[in-house]
Amino acid sequence: MIEILDPTDLPRARETGAVVAGILQAMKRRAAVGTNLLEIDRWTQAMIAEAGATSCYVDYAPSFGRGPFGHYICTSVNDAVLHGRPYDYTLADGDLLSLDLAVEKGGVVADSAISFIVGEHQPAEDLAMIATTERALRAGIAAAGPGARIGDLSYAIGTVLSEAGYQINTEFGGHGVGSTMHQDPHVSNTGRPGRGYTLRPGLLLALEPWIMADTAKLVTDDDGWTLRSATGCRTAHSEHTIAITPDGAEILTLPKP
Repeated sequence: MIEILDPTDLPRARETGAVVAGILQAMKRRAAVGTNLLEIDRWTQAMIAEAGATSCYVDYAPSFGRGPFGHYICTSVNDAVLHGRPYDYTLADGDLLSLDLAVEKGGVVADSAISFIVGEHQPAEDLAMIATTERALRAGIAAAGPGARIGDLSYAIGTVLSEAGYQINTEFGGHGVGSTMHQDPHVSNTGRPGRGYTLRPGLLLALEPWIMADTAKLVTDDDGWTLRSATGCRTAHSEHTIAITPDGAEILTLPKP
């Protein structure tokens, strides 16, 4: 299903995006050495409730997961890259943490992810990997606008990732959002320009480049959810929800300065 929002719905989409961006930045500030992943989950739960929003994750039970997710935010550490299920783990200096959050408010969903390193030990190769996903995300957004094709976005994202030397996994990628979290069209992190669905005003897309340092192969944790690099290498993930407008792409989950 592909939903197209009415222009009058855009203010509600902006409000939901601001909630997601605000919670992610709050969790980034709180994610210090000694913080437990379950604390991050509880803080997220409280902030979602305070915002009058609803979690898209806690009851989420798709075919690729094992039962309901049961938590409010994805916390992927080091070799975990997607769908990281919070558990009793205390963050250490130098951990690479990816946080992914989707909520619904006023009938509209927004979805975003950030990656960062906890503490003072900041390995250059990890910073470069995170920066690559952020640069690829900007390239995908720049390629978006009325009349563009999904393949144009995928090509822009994939070009940045591959030119930086990373292998690209196509099992998971970006997607449409609207009244629900995962909708068509699928937005692969690599592709051919001029192909696929034509973007038009009112479409919401979550673009999410993610990479692993030396592999494109994933393995699933015993929890049935957390996806890790097959080699145990470090990973990174960046995501924004954008709205296609008559003037281009508007980022809905951009943090406030």
